[in-house]
Amino acid sequence: MMVTVAVAGFAMAIYAAWLFHDLPDGNEIADYRPPTSTRVFAWDGTLIGEYAQERRIFVPYNRLPERLTQAFLAAEDRNFFTHSGVDIGGLSRAMMKNVSHAAQGRRLEGGSTITQQVAKNVLLTNERTLGRKLKEVILARRLETSLSKEQILELYLNDIYLGYRSNGVATAAFNYFGKSVDQLTLSEMAYLAALPKGPSNYHPSRRKAQAIARRNWILGEMAQVGWITQVEAQAAQKEDLVVQAAPQRAKYRDADFFVAEVERRAKNLFGEDIYSSGYYVKTTLDPRLQTAARIALMDGLEVYDRRHGWRGAWGNVELSEGWQDLAGKAETALAENRQAPFERPEWQAAQVDRPGAGGIRLVSNGDSGTLRGEDLSWARGGAGLKAGDLVFVSPTGSNGVYRLHQVPAVNGALVAVDPWTGRVMAMVGGYSYSLSKFNRATQARRQPGSAIKPFIYATALEGDFTPASIVVDGPISFRGAGGSVWAPRNYSRTYYGPQTLRKGLELSRNAMTVRLADKVGMKNVAQKVISYGAVDKMEPYLPNALGAAETTPFMLTSAYSLFVNGGRRVTPHLIETVSDHEGKMIYKAERRNCPSGCRRAFDGTESPRLVPDGQQVMDPIVAYQVNSFMQGVVQRGTATRARVLERPIGGKTGTTNEYRSAWFVGFSPDLVVGVFIGFDDNRPLGSSETGGQTALPIFVDFMKTANKGKPVKEFHKPKDAVYVSVRGHEEAFRPGTEPKPVEAPVVEQGPRPYTEVWRDGLTETAPDLVPFDPSRATPPPRYVDED
Repeated sequence: MMVTVAVAGFAMAIYAAWLFHDLPDGNEIADYRPPTSTRVFAWDGTLIGEYAQERRIFVPYNRLPERLTQAFLAAEDRNFFTHSGVDIGGLSRAMMKNVSHAAQGRRLEGGSTITQQVAKNVLLTNERTLGRKLKEVILARRLETSLSKEQILELYLNDIYLGYRSNGVATAAFNYFGKSVDQLTLSEMAYLAALPKGPSNYHPSRRKAQAIARRNWILGEMAQVGWITQVEAQAAQKEDLVVQAAPQRAKYRDADFFVAEVERRAKNLFGEDIYSSGYYVKTTLDPRLQTAARIALMDGLEVYDRRHGWRGAWGNVELSEGWQDLAGKAETALAENRQAPFERPEWQAAQVDRPGAGGIRLVSNGDSGTLRGEDLSWARGGAGLKAGDLVFVSPTGSNGVYRLHQVPAVNGALVAVDPWTGRVMAMVGGYSYSLSKFNRATQARRQPGSAIKPFIYATALEGDFTPASIVVDGPISFRGAGGSVWAPRNYSRTYYGPQTLRKGLELSRNAMTVRLADKVGMKNVAQKVISYGAVDKMEPYLPNALGAAETTPFMLTSAYSLFVNGGRRVTPHLIETVSDHEGKMIYKAERRNCPSGCRRAFDGTESPRLVPDGQQVMDPIVAYQVNSFMQGVVQRGTATRARVLERPIGGKTGTTNEYRSAWFVGFSPDLVVGVFIGFDDNRPLGSSETGGQTALPIFVDFMKTANKGKPVKEFHKPKDAVYVSVRGHEEAFRPGTEPKPVEAPVVEQGPRPYTEVWRDGLTETAPDLVPFDPSRATPPPRYVDED
């Protein structure tokens, strides 16, 4: 007998040694922090995104509402603050029940305290064995000696899985109810406390009755303990259970392309930590401008797409009694293939039942209606409509009359940058993030066409040229290797002879630009354009003066900031600051150091001045000269459609060979905006689809919203420039380069005379680069829309 007992004791000792040899020390959990989501915020604090392995928002114990913690204690561990990690009574009751449960093959009950649950969730596995239960009990006792009750409860409430893709109470509050924890009602707190027993058992829609019953039981328990009154409990028990249809990363959904680009950049800074360390990322995004950018780009792409015809329905189902179910399945399949316009909630799916008359039935509610006459004509001019066709429509406002829509095949991008700080205030990388996650703002490398010309003119002006210099607008050709000839031509195939640089840029004259680049030297041009940030590489070949070197909308738009901020190259950025989970700033985009005066108390003297942001890469006067030229592009040149904005605006159109890409990059005194339009496979956009025709209207629509309610501002004029009238335009000159006033004949231009002031004695005398001769003056050329 003694031998048997000894053997049994020895066996138990061996089992215990094996069971507990690798048991973690409870102290290990003192520094434990569950993986938490990195949250992304707009400039004004709007939540715009989240990155996470497990969706979790960590909330310190002192910021958790008392009634929320009480609801969980009522549901899970009423004696939490009085036991030492294990509730002997509760554990005994659970073990007694488990005897019968085991005999019946039913699931065993845990009888675990909150401390035991923390030990299991953080340090152990989910296996249901006696050995694991013993480990759980021992670890729970160790935790109680390592951490305070409040620390244990904080870990529990931030770590527990509550369904709906929610880890922790704060994430659950946001996912289920769209609220922060301090905004929850009593009934909502009690519902969240029902979920640890099994989120699927108390699903708010599939098992709503069970969810409400469990919630109401918890409210009753809270009242019984005295944490709430019976009146409060009864009022909360009468409330309905209303949750969001699905978990949402953020209620603001217009910034998908922006948030994805922030993720890429944050990952470059912090690696995989962005998915688990709970960073707070403040971005440069302005939600008002971002929404305006998305709408302007989508509308503009749809307008272009409509010009090029109806391509046909997105599906077809047989006309029958069950047409709605069939159509719904077709729409689901379409969505799974990422073909549906999720970003256009006003669009509805409809089925055509009377093609000739444009009769339709809406899939969503079965109502009938007709298409507008112009939409019916549009469809007939394209692929047509036939019975059973599934199409997208939207109400016109007239009862039963609908517009016809199709998802554009073309795509594009819009970028808006603060020229003084480099803050990217809005960025849209395509028509629909749901359809394609390719960000055309940052990833599409395309030829900019004439949108590169301002940098060519800036290079010339930083050399020997001035706003009074004259370049011949006339045919030009170059012989290349093998005897081939390159002869760049103006868009209109017309030439106007000797012209000022202003005229060359305003009218986007190709021949003048090539002559200018050839005279300046393409090696010099290439180096300068790269230093300006318009491209990252450029070979010293003359075709690059007309925009053959590739760039991205993001890069080109940012480079245009030079013409607004006085020639300083600022770093475009999307991330302003990053803070860790404790609120400590670990990254900021601002690199300037504040002078010592910033840190002293105000003493009535002049405040310290910060050095302007960015690196000076262009002469400030030259930057203003080109700015002024581009204001002329809007007033008289290829971008006159922007005059409707009725405020100082500059910009440049751009169109590439065969109309493959259309651009407009424009600016106000405090915003630079670039628009790019093109197919992803780089096929032609179609005849006459220039930057002025296709991209410029999108810029105008966006700027109408961006400028709404803002005072009219003028561009900053350099104080040290010399201002002289040249051909009726005030031009800025670097001191010493201004033309010498001379008596000049009056040249008639319509009914009013004006006096020309011109510069004589250019150092270069090549036949294609001559000083202006009033005796050979011709009437000013007719302004035409060219790129």
